[in-house]
Amino acid sequence: MAAPKKGRSASAQSRPGRSLALILIAIVALTGGMFLSGHTTPRLGIDLAGGTSITLTAKNEPGQPNAINKTNMDTAVDIMNRRVNGLGVSEAEVQTQGDKNIIVNIPKGTNSEQAREQVGTTAKLYFRPVLTTEVSGADASASPSSSASGSASSSPSSSASQEATDKATSATPSATATSQGRAVTDALKADTTPTPSASSSTSPSASASPSASASVDAATAKLQAEYTALDCTDKAARATAGDGAKPTDSTVACGQNASGQWQKYVLGPAAVSGTDIKSAAAVFDTQGAAGWKVTMDFTSGGSKKFAEITGTLAQNTTPQNQFAIVLDGEVVSDPYVSQALTGGSAEISGTFDQTEAQDLANMLKYGALPLTFTESSVTTVTAALGGEQLHAGLIAGAIGLALVVIYLVVYYRGLSLIAIASLLVSAALTYVIMSLLGPAIGFALNLPAVCGAIVAIGITADSFIVFFERIRDEIREGRSLRPAVERAWPRARRTILVSDFVSFLAAAVLFIVTVGKVQGFAFTLGLTTLLDVVVVFFFTKPLMTILARKQFFASGHTWSGLDPKRLGAKPPLRRPRRPSAPVDTKEA
Repeated sequence: MAAPKKGRSASAQSRPGRSLALILIAIVALTGGMFLSGHTTPRLGIDLAGGTSITLTAKNEPGQPNAINKTNMDTAVDIMNRRVNGLGVSEAEVQTQGDKNIIVNIPKGTNSEQAREQVGTTAKLYFRPVLTTEVSGADASASPSSSASGSASSSPSSSASQEATDKATSATPSATATSQGRAVTDALKADTTPTPSASSSTSPSASASPSASASVDAATAKLQAEYTALDCTDKAARATAGDGAKPTDSTVACGQNASGQWQKYVLGPAAVSGTDIKSAAAVFDTQGAAGWKVTMDFTSGGSKKFAEITGTLAQNTTPQNQFAIVLDGEVVSDPYVSQALTGGSAEISGTFDQTEAQDLANMLKYGALPLTFTESSVTTVTAALGGEQLHAGLIAGAIGLALVVIYLVVYYRGLSLIAIASLLVSAALTYVIMSLLGPAIGFALNLPAVCGAIVAIGITADSFIVFFERIRDEIREGRSLRPAVERAWPRARRTILVSDFVSFLAAAVLFIVTVGKVQGFAFTLGLTTLLDVVVVFFFTKPLMTILARKQFFASGHTWSGLDPKRLGAKPPLRRPRRPSAPVDTKEA
């Protein structure tokens, strides 16, 4: 009979209590962390806890009839996923449906409303020069209007534009409308005219063609009419302000100033876009009184564009030394520029709170959607059906566990106590870790994940059976229990590791190649497989070593499950001694 190996392995065999103490300390520590975190139950997915299902439909922008394609839809799905994950919303499902629809399932939770607001937001960011601005609508009575910039030129183009404005506003004539129209005309003239000499030249060669001049005048008149009619205190008007404007067009927009009043703007063509942003982050200004703000770093190309536009604006007078940071058609900030900004970074400050600043940084960081989406439907999903399915699943799991326990008791008798204790330890670790993973990484327990946990019962029980059968094989060969345990463990260990590796590999592949709820099954299966290795090595084997020293098991009691007679043990085969060679006493 081979003696146990000396050294490190012998020490581990003689002190199994250390392994048991280690795993029990780990369970206590994890359980304490669970209670301290306040998350004493696993987070539930949308099919168990309810939530919101949103259907988003892509629409073509003017001038981009073929924008809706598989590449853009896949990109939109990826960006939406990253946005929602950036908010910490668990188990949000984003997937395409058909050619134009994207389905977003957001579980019920603290951040689900934020996710709904952000998920379909285009997040198109532009830096546009401010041509003119004033307090809008009812807010104008509480604050004097901003003075419009530009000279009251009487050039032919200005007169034509003013005449068109008067026609456009003839239904509601007022001095305010006239002054607004004049401000827009002068601002556009200042923005589009390179130098005063060029604009005042009467040479035929220097002047624009009649058709081009008429086109510019028509566009100017349209913009004047939009600016005059725009009331930014009206939510519907804010939502449609500047609709259809291209980045290369001048447009109108709304924004709130530091006093909370709504202002309307005329903005020039975009000089820098959101695609020129490399990174963004929400930070709190500890040096000043700005509060929360969003910092941005530009790409090399964006840095050059930003330096050019700020250098140009710095030479102008108020408000044309301002640029507006426009997000999805709304002005979020309109800083003044006194010099060219060449550092390759910028910041958006205003009346942000922490959540608003983080939301904006999240959208800028993960990029703009390549398509514009509208909400086709929003459905609240109840957890009633999922609750019934969960109840049925738990009953099925309880029945399966009961059958496993009955089988272990009948077949392994006393050894079943070790198996049941190991199953309880594995279940406790699984529950605690799932509860902690909810707030840590956004893991949410869904129905497939419950199925994975039920399947894990069989995987864990299989490891015990392999170990127990190896021990029985050693006893059948005539060995006593203590050496049988130590000789059986190396062979059982190899089998258990190979079996668990195959299960973990299958779970990993399934997690990588699938999407949605199937990943919950794969994740739970992989987690419980890893825990099976931990429990067998640090609990089952040390416990078996300790119990092998007890008389009940060591003597092979009938109810121990290790009775040599019941196992058919035979006396070990002994090799017969060879007779010694006869000694020839005769002398040669």
